Amino acid sequence: MGIQIMKELKKKTEALTAEENLELIAHLVAKIRMAQAGSGQHRKWNEIYGVAPYPLAGEDAQSWVTRTRRESDDHREQQWK
Repeated sequence: MGIQIMKELKKKTEALTAEENLELIAHLVAKIRMAQAGSGQHRKWNEIYGVAPYPLAGEDAQSWVTRTRRESDDHREQQWK
């Protein structure tokens, strides 16, 4: 049923002016945005804040930064040699 309606709408839009087509597009975009907003896809930060255990990956954040920087420095030194 949706395909038939879509074909009919496409035919009818050919008779519209450019301005009317833009108005229709704006309407459809607004409708889609409203549907997405109501779908619960976006979560607020305060809903998930503090949910992950510390340390998340079993390693302190500063230790991870220090280790990855050291590994990166070692890798660059290997490339220079």
